[in-house]
Amino acid sequence: MSGIIGKKVGMTSVFSPEGKNIPCTVIQAGPCFVTQVKTSETDGYNAVQLAYGDKSDKNVTAARAGHFKKAKVSAKAKLVEFDGFEDKQLGDEISVELFVEGEFVDVSGTTKGKGFQGVVKRHNFAGVGGATHGQHNRLRAPGSIGAASWPARVFKGMKMAGRMGGDSVKVENLQIVKVLAEKNILVVSGSVPGAKGSYVIIEK
Repeated sequence: MSGIIGKKVGMTSVFSPEGKNIPCTVIQAGPCFVTQVKTSETDGYNAVQLAYGDKSDKNVTAARAGHFKKAKVSAKAKLVEFDGFEDKQLGDEISVELFVEGEFVDVSGTTKGKGFQGVVKRHNFAGVGGATHGQHNRLRAPGSIGAASWPARVFKGMKMAGRMGGDSVKVENLQIVKVLAEKNILVVSGSVPGAKGSYVIIEK
């Protein structure tokens, strides 16, 4: 599956030819550069490694700097492997022109981190109930978790308070509404995981 790396810019809306207002996500997609070509003979599988996002040379390890130097590209922040680029060579540029308006893509990203959250926010619990009958401080409590003398433990997967967000999520079948090749911009229908400025992977 071929694709490209980008950054989430924000959201907007676009009117369709029928006059329907479509909520969209704006993505700065590419340009990406081929920094490694993997083959079944040397690596056991066929793929290319794409690099995106400028990074200061002082923040790059010596090994990574040599990796970029071999491909004759400047230091990059994000590296991702794709297949479907069998004709590409080391140092080649992949731009947003890979996509055409109207086709469908899958977009992967990391959701916003929410920190440690209770069961009401994390799992949509309703809370224990009203404030009567002595329930003065239990409105957002999880209630009983079912453990007694048997099973004398908490079952795995029990919905409880904990860390929320920061998960890798893929949203499938988002339609490309606009391709602005001169600005390396993709406008896709619907929402994409992650905060503004976060890295996303667009696959076709």
